[in-house]
Amino acid sequence: MGQASYTLGFELEKMIKHKIALGLCCSLVLAFSGCSRQQSDWQKTRETNTADAYQQFLKKYPSGEFTAQAQARVKELYEERDWQKARDADTPEAYQAFLKQYPEGKWTEEARIRVENFTLAQAPSGSAAPPPAGSEPSATAASPAPGADAVEKAAPAPAAPPKIVKQPAPSATSPPAPSATATQPRKATPEIPVKASSGPYRVQLGAFKSGAEAAKARWARLQQDYPTLLAGLSSKVVPKKTANGNLYRLQAIGLTEKHARDVCTALKAKSQPCIVVAPANG
Repeated sequence: MGQASYTLGFELEKMIKHKIALGLCCSLVLAFSGCSRQQSDWQKTRETNTADAYQQFLKKYPSGEFTAQAQARVKELYEERDWQKARDADTPEAYQAFLKQYPEGKWTEEARIRVENFTLAQAPSGSAAPPPAGSEPSATAASPAPGADAVEKAAPAPAAPPKIVKQPAPSATSPPAPSATATQPRKATPEIPVKASSGPYRVQLGAFKSGAEAAKARWARLQQDYPTLLAGLSSKVVPKKTANGNLYRLQAIGLTEKHARDVCTALKAKSQPCIVVAPANG
């Protein structure tokens, strides 16, 4: 009787252990299956690469392995969509609305520069900008007043005194009298070439809300990225008060108009936003 009880207890213990092992195996299989399904869904979501697809993935896996990546990608896609809308509208209000929604996003810096572009374009210049250095005077400025040529032609030329005709001509050995045409080359001394970075124009490279230090850090980075284009140039942080607080504008200073436009064109070709700032708008 004792042996039968011992055998029955052993069998019950063995059965319980078997059930526990079976349960653990099932749990592992389910966990592995869930991970495999989540990885498969994540791969499909990345291939679709739309905000709706990532939102559906987040609803299905609110705290999964790829949740943080999905949330970051949703934010990027929404920002790209709103940035495209702002660019299509291309108005100061559209860019301001974008900046309000994305104060520290991927396109924030360019949006601020475009707002500044509209501000500079609308600013009154006060007077006509001076012509670029080395430019020829305009035809209207060099031309005489109407009728002046006719007056000069109508005025009789003064008659030479008769005694001048009777005077003998100067000898060949005597030195000729200095004339205006002979002395002209001596007055026209060769000009010293003007350095490219010695003009009143500026190139604005950024507009920062976080402070002047951010602008200075950006200048150091730009010098590393574009050492040839920015060689020999100096920077200046120009603060400006706006309705939303202070704005710190980073500008490369001391350029001629041609140099400023050449630098800005080259930077834009490298996807670096910039604005040429005229002296009247600096």
